Amino acid sequence: MNLGIFFDPLREEVVAPPAAPTALAAYIAPFVHTFPDWRTADLAIIGLDDWRGTAAGAPTHHGADAVRQRFYHLQRGVRPAKLVDLGNLRPGLTLEDTYLRLREIVATLLEHNTVAILLGGGPDLDYGQFLAYETLDRPISFASVDARVDMAEYDCAPAEEAHLRRMIMHDPNFLFNFAQLGHQQYLVAPDVLAALEKLHFETMRLGAIRTDVRQAEPLLRQADFVTFDVAALRWTEAPGYYPANSFGLSSEEAAQLAWYAGHNDQLTSFGLYGYRPDHDAHGLAAGTLATMLWYFVEGFYHRWGEMDFQSRRFIRYAVGLPGTPAKLVFYKAKRTEKWWLEVESLADQDIKRIVPCSYDDYIRAAQGDLPNRWILTQALLG
Repeated sequence: MNLGIFFDPLREEVVAPPAAPTALAAYIAPFVHTFPDWRTADLAIIGLDDWRGTAAGAPTHHGADAVRQRFYHLQRGVRPAKLVDLGNLRPGLTLEDTYLRLREIVATLLEHNTVAILLGGGPDLDYGQFLAYETLDRPISFASVDARVDMAEYDCAPAEEAHLRRMIMHDPNFLFNFAQLGHQQYLVAPDVLAALEKLHFETMRLGAIRTDVRQAEPLLRQADFVTFDVAALRWTEAPGYYPANSFGLSSEEAAQLAWYAGHNDQLTSFGLYGYRPDHDAHGLAAGTLATMLWYFVEGFYHRWGEMDFQSRRFIRYAVGLPGTPAKLVFYKAKRTEKWWLEVESLADQDIKRIVPCSYDDYIRAAQGDLPNRWILTQALLG
């Protein structure tokens, strides 16, 4: 497939080479004159600039380009990166056309094992990212990091306020699990959180992440893709969205979440949406987002392929319980010390799923209590 027909090339000043030869720019093949060979790349950056799904409309400057200029000048990590920058996606005639273009592009990248990094545009563009996974013909999981939970039901709601609901209600339903992270409870209607609980989806509010960011790692490790709304960040550290919010994730916490996402062996796309450069007079938000992308890429190149639970990379722990089930099985990766939990359906023993968990889940089981992650997964298995 010729992906180049969907993209506009980057301006030369956006990708101007930095003075340092060790900067990331030396390891990225951007679309300036010739469309890059994305089939040989590990990761592909896609710039987005469609804001028709937002109430505030489009900013006057291209957010993805502003982040690129900061990202390209960062130093490369420990390992050389194989990145391509496909340029900026041409919006469709309608917003729905843009969603379908994203679907086709991300699905093509998935087919060739190239991880898509979606940068810029309205938060609702993650719907196109979501649609790409319909082509996998299997249940998928995803995680969203956002200050709000975008599940508005009223007819006149802009797409940016209802896109999550549209994904959850999509027919055919290929969604197994969803995790909402970083929301601020005073910005979310109680019935929305109640609906997620009824659907057996997991949530982790901002305060819980601030208490221990490590508890977010299993939720991100379970995701096939992650979406991140810039509005989840504290305004003073990332003044690049509207309306402003005094509360939110710190830059360090956001970078840690990006690392967790990149390090997830099964994650195949990452979306960073909602950045408005018009509000970012000094480029602080652009620098924060560029650093988040750096941590995502660095996390990707620290993956270990920890998915063969029968290999010697894992230690298996069996924990006896007094009720039903009588036993739980945990797996611990020797190298990274990450934990997984085996959940066997009570209704059909042939249905089994191994889900990420934490050491705390293991300790809880060892004390005779069922971990909440087992209960939620059991409910999803039916």
